[in-house]
Amino acid sequence: MSRDSSLSPLPINIINDPPFNEKPEPFDDPSNYGPDIPIAIDFGSYNVKAGYTNQSLPTHVFTNKLTRYRDRKLAKTMTFIGNDTNLDQPLRIQAKRPYDGLFIANWEYAEEIFDYTLHHLGVQTTNGSISNPIILTEKMACLQSQRANWYQLLFETFDVPSATFGLDSLYAFYNNCANPFESDGLVINCGHEDTNIVPIVQGKGILTEAKRINWGGRHSTEYLSSLLTLKYPYFPTKLSEFQYQTMYEDFCYVSPNYNEDIKNFLTLENLETKDIVVEAPFTEVLQPQKTEEELKIQAEKRKESGRRLQEQAKQKRIEKLVQKEEEFQYYTQLKEQFADQPKRAFLSALQNAGFDDEQDFKKYMYNLERSLAKSKDIDFGDGDEDDDENNENYDNTANDKYNLVDIPDDQLSPEQIREKRKQRLLKANHEARKKAKEEKEKQRLEEEELKRKDQEWRETDLTGWIKDKRSILNELIKKRKDKIKIRDEMKDRKSQTFQNRMKNLATLAEDNVKSGSKRTRQQATIDNDPNDTFGANDEDWAVYNDIAMNEDAFEEALEEEYNEIVALERRLLEFDPNFTEEDTLDAQYDWRNSVLHLFLRGPRPHDSEDPHQQHQIHMNVERIRVPEVMFQPSIGGCDQAGISELSETLFLRKFNSSPRKLSSISERMLNNVWLTGGHAKLPGLKERIVKEYTEFLPVGTKMSINISNDPSLDTWKGMAKLASNTDYLKKIQVTKKDYEEYGPEYMMEHNLGNMPYFQ
Repeated sequence: MSRDSSLSPLPINIINDPPFNEKPEPFDDPSNYGPDIPIAIDFGSYNVKAGYTNQSLPTHVFTNKLTRYRDRKLAKTMTFIGNDTNLDQPLRIQAKRPYDGLFIANWEYAEEIFDYTLHHLGVQTTNGSISNPIILTEKMACLQSQRANWYQLLFETFDVPSATFGLDSLYAFYNNCANPFESDGLVINCGHEDTNIVPIVQGKGILTEAKRINWGGRHSTEYLSSLLTLKYPYFPTKLSEFQYQTMYEDFCYVSPNYNEDIKNFLTLENLETKDIVVEAPFTEVLQPQKTEEELKIQAEKRKESGRRLQEQAKQKRIEKLVQKEEEFQYYTQLKEQFADQPKRAFLSALQNAGFDDEQDFKKYMYNLERSLAKSKDIDFGDGDEDDDENNENYDNTANDKYNLVDIPDDQLSPEQIREKRKQRLLKANHEARKKAKEEKEKQRLEEEELKRKDQEWRETDLTGWIKDKRSILNELIKKRKDKIKIRDEMKDRKSQTFQNRMKNLATLAEDNVKSGSKRTRQQATIDNDPNDTFGANDEDWAVYNDIAMNEDAFEEALEEEYNEIVALERRLLEFDPNFTEEDTLDAQYDWRNSVLHLFLRGPRPHDSEDPHQQHQIHMNVERIRVPEVMFQPSIGGCDQAGISELSETLFLRKFNSSPRKLSSISERMLNNVWLTGGHAKLPGLKERIVKEYTEFLPVGTKMSINISNDPSLDTWKGMAKLASNTDYLKKIQVTKKDYEEYGPEYMMEHNLGNMPYFQ
């Protein structure tokens, strides 16, 4: 497929892994340390955000990963945490998270990451004890065992004075509302592992009506990875998790109307603006450019090599033909010699020559004669010799040129006999060429007659002529498609066509072994074994074409069929008023009309030889299909309701509301809806939720859908805001004394926790 120079190339986005020379995580200044300042740690499944609550933003934000590296020379095992895992490629590959889904599974990792966080915060201990209160997050409907492990880690390992646990969704609501304990609202928390919808009444999370969708940022990244892997199964490089995540965050967006957009997405006009070209990094090998003189020298060498090979092949064919001729004359003389003798003597002579019986001898002679006749059709004459048919004096010089052909062998010397055989071959070749010319002239006359009849038919019955030509054209196109399909399947080792070819090859090889083991002839022949009956029937050659199909010959046959189709289409375009350019084969195979090409290669032609295009991925429908899972989880294989359906149930069927009339609580909640979590940064999410709410709510219902500048920090900011309310913080925190008295199963009831407190 040739490039269309009139189309400007699409912008290319290079997706690289993060650099390895990132700076290690910094340490806080010890002089600013305050022993009584609470420490807020958002211990998320993706990032850890930590800092002192007297600051507006967390001072430490790093990925929640850990890896170990064993240095054999130093005989020492080193641990790398957070951004330090990006210092080297092996560290990056081996890094793991303490989470398994929603909950912490590796508490040894959690302990080391927590210790790493406190160390970089510059926390100072007194007799091994920490004096700062700790504020932590936990998942909605957290297991009791998770909280018990946190209690043991905080109070027994780090000896903290107190700990406060709360839901990340409620912390975010607490931060975004002016009067969080008196407000009604709804929080849609789009996190890394899940998406939570939590209704809030009078500042208390109604957890009995809260819903969780088991789909988050991690699932979206994995889903995008699966889609692109299926889309490009033979992509030359393997992309990392970071690269897929970058592609998702940078290029995916929430469609305002998915069902309508997906129908018209794969159009040239739409793809011009929405198709994203992503190129994976690779090392390009540049071939040295040759000068015009070097190219000419190279072309001359190829021509000379080709002529030399042709001469060698020609000489070998002459030698084989002479040898076959001698062998044929030998067995012919043998047959004439025993013509008047008893049959037993003739059979004995045949057995001594390597034949089984007289039938075997006749079969061998028949094949040998056919091989000679076929070989004589090839031009063994000198390439510089003038064509005899164009020589007016040929009749006068023929006797001189082939003067030994009619002389008996007993009147010739051995050298003349050999020359006679050569002249006989040359004369047979000349006669064959003369006969071929006559047949060609006869064929030309027949073609002219067919053209005349075809023209008469077209002039007398144009409708019937068009119908017949269209039928022939459809049949040719169908055959071409079938051949192309077979060619493509032959390249796929898992296809049924390829498997059948292997079976046929094995069967043919087995048959050849069986037939060859019957006997070994004493006198070997040149490419003509009487035991080999392959080719005696026309069906044999059809099997040969199926099994040992030559790729170049196949492509040549496809090219001939294409030329025949184009010629027929040209005639239909001239005489058929209903046949247009859009009906031609080229129009049908135009990349602009191929949905598959638009899906795989975008709105530009594809050059398979270009290494850059080989390493490019075109993101189109994936840009809206992956984020749509939050609204239609069934697309991603999740048997749950989406954000819109769950919200509709909350607003129209809960809190004394009905589809016709909303309660006062639902109305207040609708005026205070907040989107939070790192996954909420996805473009178009707020607009889509507004559209979905407008569709199922009563006409004229007021709503307020809100999102902060950085929703990923809402939780930590809410924890810092909570710490500023010292009186309330003291009421809801669990002290070490409480832990020792009530045990690890103890839960403090408060508005921001998993067990709300109703006064």
